[in-house]
Amino acid sequence: MREHTISGYLERLAAREPAPGGGAAAALHAAQGAALLGMVARYTTGEKYAQYAGQVAEIITESDRLREQAVELAAEDAAAFTAVTEAYRLPRADDEQKAVRSRAVARALAGAARPPAGVIAVAARVVALAESLLPYGNANVVTDIAAATEAARAAATTARINVEINLGGIKDESVRTELAASLAEVDTLAARAEAVTAAVRKRIAR
Repeated sequence: MREHTISGYLERLAAREPAPGGGAAAALHAAQGAALLGMVARYTTGEKYAQYAGQVAEIITESDRLREQAVELAAEDAAAFTAVTEAYRLPRADDEQKAVRSRAVARALAGAARPPAGVIAVAARVVALAESLLPYGNANVVTDIAAATEAARAAATTARINVEINLGGIKDESVRTELAASLAEVDTLAARAEAVTAAVRKRIAR
């Protein structure tokens, strides 16, 4: 994913190819949210914000890490979906081949569900950082805090769909339970993101 231009990535996304798809798009939503927070935090520096210097430094460090993590998850998602496609192409001429194919598909589906589950975790941290930065972040770029949380919300809700589509084919109950647990807080996360946006809109309407 890293070597592509934005135009090149979008061309691949629009192509009739299995990957990249919605999972990679979700991850890049999260990456953009993290990047926006990093930008706002970097504008929240200097003498005027000296009392927040420690918190801002932590937000910069974590938002940069989250951005990199999200880009990695985008690449992992594309690779995992390709593995699912390859598993479905395995032969099934007899019972033995069918059994091998079934196990391969189940493994591949579990692998395909993990990157979007990771995206949800990244999105949750982006929203949490936005909540902490909002009270004192540079007012000139406060709308970018809302933009960051909206990107995180899109990341989480899109990633949830990509986890859900894979759950049905996963045979390992412990894996299913683990992945299902990653979805539990998405609605709450979306509501928190909406609350940040509402707070920003109220502030700029004054």
